[in-house]
Amino acid sequence: MLPMRLEELDYELPQELIAQEPIEPRDHARLLVLNRQTGEIHHRHFYELGDYLQAGDVLVINDTKVIRARLKGVRMDTKGKVEVLLLRPDDDDPHLWHVLVKPSHRAKEGSMLAFGGEGVSVTARVEGRNQDGSFRLRFDRPRGDLLMALDTIGEVPLPPYIKTKLTDDRPYQTVYAREPGSVAAPTAGLHFTERLLDELQSKGIHLARITLHVGWSTFKPITSDIVEQHQIGEEFYRVPPEAAETINAAWQRGNKVVAVGTTATRTLETVAVDFHRVVASEGWTGLFITVGHRFKAVDALITNFHLPRSSNLLLVAAFCGGMELVRKAYSEAIRLRYRFYSFGDAMLIL
Repeated sequence: MLPMRLEELDYELPQELIAQEPIEPRDHARLLVLNRQTGEIHHRHFYELGDYLQAGDVLVINDTKVIRARLKGVRMDTKGKVEVLLLRPDDDDPHLWHVLVKPSHRAKEGSMLAFGGEGVSVTARVEGRNQDGSFRLRFDRPRGDLLMALDTIGEVPLPPYIKTKLTDDRPYQTVYAREPGSVAAPTAGLHFTERLLDELQSKGIHLARITLHVGWSTFKPITSDIVEQHQIGEEFYRVPPEAAETINAAWQRGNKVVAVGTTATRTLETVAVDFHRVVASEGWTGLFITVGHRFKAVDALITNFHLPRSSNLLLVAAFCGGMELVRKAYSEAIRLRYRFYSFGDAMLIL
């Protein structure tokens, strides 16, 4: 297979189609249904998802929770303003985090940063810089204490294309979020409501909960002219035994496994040891799915409409066997004024 050029992941999107806030209720988002075999497209609403699922099918949901990972503070010696984005905790040191700092020239090794105010305050020491340009910060609080402090002093790091400031974090969390650790939401899951989940389960559809903590690198644009040369950052995942059992049992019955989002897809493909067989495990995945990838664990995919030149769009293209079907679906969505990106409408790819 020939390598893929970056410009193949381009498309033109009118700015007014970038959703600035979610639809309420969430499951009233529009749903474009794309059949990979026939190329047929149907236009529905997300609350009609059950029409495409059978009793015994499994929805794989990512139960990660977005943390208030953006901190605004000062360098203690110069009082110069700094902004920190927490990327991920260090594996071995509960006080150490890998972060981005803006402006980066204020993150001199050994300098002290302060965040918060009289009620809750946190300090951190700059330990050094990593090869990828991120920094290592040693906080005065261990991981659990810091996460609690973030509820008061941190902000949810919304993507830069969302200009609306949220007064409440809930629109950017899935209704099933419970494991803190992401810096961005697994946005395909934002369309589910408790009512819809109950309705699907009453129909005999199973849920398998997995975790992948979404890192900032997932949303960085691909910059390599040859997309296969791009490197995606590693993200922590966990597939518990009960989830693996639920997923494997579905295939044994002849049912399908539906990944809710690109994060669930990458996790399932990471733990797939054979076609239609996954194992429980946890660790770090840097799996970068490109066109030509042989999918072992995902039969259908629920996803949003993604940015040009993004690894998420590339994953969707890989699932569709190339960009031709994706272009057809996206052109139709643009023509019919679907809403795009994190707070936008959804696709079901069968």
